[in-house]
Amino acid sequence: MSLILVFPLAVSAASQIGATRDEGDALVRRALANEVRAATDLRHPMRYRLRKQSPRLTSTKEICETKDGAVARLIAINDAPLSPADEQREQARLNQLLGDPGKQRHRKQAETDDAARAMKVLRALPEAFLYKDAGTVDSPTGKVEKFTFRPNPNFNPPDLETQALTGMAGEVWVDVAQERVARLEGRLQEDVDFGWGILGQLKRGGWIVLEQADIGDHQWRIVHLKMSMSARVVFRTKSFDTTEDATGFSPVPGNLRYQQAIAILRGNGANLGEGDEATASKR
Repeated sequence: MSLILVFPLAVSAASQIGATRDEGDALVRRALANEVRAATDLRHPMRYRLRKQSPRLTSTKEICETKDGAVARLIAINDAPLSPADEQREQARLNQLLGDPGKQRHRKQAETDDAARAMKVLRALPEAFLYKDAGTVDSPTGKVEKFTFRPNPNFNPPDLETQALTGMAGEVWVDVAQERVARLEGRLQEDVDFGWGILGQLKRGGWIVLEQADIGDHQWRIVHLKMSMSARVVFRTKSFDTTEDATGFSPVPGNLRYQQAIAILRGNGANLGEGDEATASKR
């Protein structure tokens, strides 16, 4: 789960912008450029645990990323282990996934579509906001530079995905040593129409907080995300209130297939190596 799942110019574009702006925000722009590079790096798939909490339900899943897209196994509901009936249903779902590769192809396409939409936002961040250095603070992992940001009045959002940026302000923390975004807080200061106001409107007061961390070997992932948003979509109002925490990251082989991932998540494939791919894919 990288920063692209939620927000953030190629290096060349960032350098061009830097030539026309104050050098004071050069660090945050380099960090945003690094986030784009990391978002397009698919060479470091991970296995991890994701706990997702909403007002109605808390679920915990084991996630395994593969070249075929991520695979998940539900392991807890409301912080309690699955009942025998729920476990049976989860195993049946995994069996269906094994028996119908088309389901996983559909999941992979959805991931690709989501990533493309998020990349539009990520690439727009340097132009969408005006950044101001707010000083250096110490963190458990070292020096962090804090920046405030507000909407750039000259930014003209090119698509629906970037429309919300026109009404958002907040703060961003940048790890000085690695030049990566460690924390971002944003809040909608005004209602924001999207789809020319026909499709819907994001309501003022909505906010998002995300935290990233080095999970080892200079690989950064989102470890905490909290979002509270309200939107009018066509004729209905929808609320989004969720907290996600990711833990227990460990690398998996880069050419892992989704069938192998299911075996790993079931606990009978932890020692699968890259050479076992052909065998696992036939299961």
